Amino acid sequence: MPRTRLVVLFGGRSAEHEVSCISAVHVLAAADRDRYDLVPVGITRDGRWVDASDALAALPAGASSLPSPDGLAGSRLDRLSAVEPTDGHPVVVFPLLHGPMGEDGTVQGLLEVAGVPYVGAGVLASSVCMDKGTAKDVLATWGLPQPRWRSLRENELTEQAVAALVDDLGLPLFVKPANMGSSVGVARAASVPELLDAVAAARRYDEYVVVEEGLVRPREIEVAVLGNTEPRASQPGEVVASHDFYDYEDKYVAGTAGLRVPADLRPDELAEVQRLALTAYRALRVDGMARVDLFYEVGGRGFLVNEVNTIPGFTPISMYPRLWEASGLPYGELVDELVRLALERHQRRSTFATTR
Repeated sequence: MPRTRLVVLFGGRSAEHEVSCISAVHVLAAADRDRYDLVPVGITRDGRWVDASDALAALPAGASSLPSPDGLAGSRLDRLSAVEPTDGHPVVVFPLLHGPMGEDGTVQGLLEVAGVPYVGAGVLASSVCMDKGTAKDVLATWGLPQPRWRSLRENELTEQAVAALVDDLGLPLFVKPANMGSSVGVARAASVPELLDAVAAARRYDEYVVVEEGLVRPREIEVAVLGNTEPRASQPGEVVASHDFYDYEDKYVAGTAGLRVPADLRPDELAEVQRLALTAYRALRVDGMARVDLFYEVGGRGFLVNEVNTIPGFTPISMYPRLWEASGLPYGELVDELVRLALERHQRRSTFATTR
């Protein structure tokens, strides 16, 4: 059987560009070179696609990141020719593009038009999960417990409306761009002036802003989910933030957050958090993979669904691969399973008629 051509897309146009470069180098290192022809394709911050094969070959052993595509001298690629099969080899695209212009259904739509199998959620699930406000609306219709929140568009974010959020949700509040990840643009506000500043900062990244109630010292629990029609949940893990919350610096700069894998939960708590994660995954019509983030309000409402991330981080400290490692699926085998799921989903969907 010919080896699969595994095209790894990395970089991208979002504020999570650097995180993507870190994720990509570790996926490429874990992938079985006897099984795959690895093709790294970088996307610059201004949207150019470049061949990163020479950059990958020149990396020293144990490199922690691929270089940003912005500085690569590789040949510029046509977007569709970069992902099309060649020489009869099957091709699967692994988008490792965190955030907008990659995790939000845009690249997934391009790959659907090209007729190419790809790892992860489809267009609808990618788009809905990327928009935190819309995802919360869908989860609410399924009756899933969540922290209280409000989603507002930029023209609705008057000083009066922002002040009303305090009356409605109390203080402190967490403010997030609706379409962003890795805690970029997220802030905690303990007063009205801080709330106004946080809203202004979030609006740098998106026209919609999500404001959530601040919980009292909740436990932060994460569950990795894997699968298409029959998804399965990993052992849960727990994040112990060293700051007021698990922010970008805590995740990627200082790296001081504590990560407990598996989380210390009773058997009934384990069953409940896995049930909620799988229900959220199905409610949002996710395929392939996702990391489901939850809060555990001890002595209060119990588990509360926070977010569903369809392209979770694959860095050395990222929860998604660590949770599957703890659940008996090593990194390399996880890549194999994701590729298999991509091919299975593509084959299943190709059987549907597109004409009368």
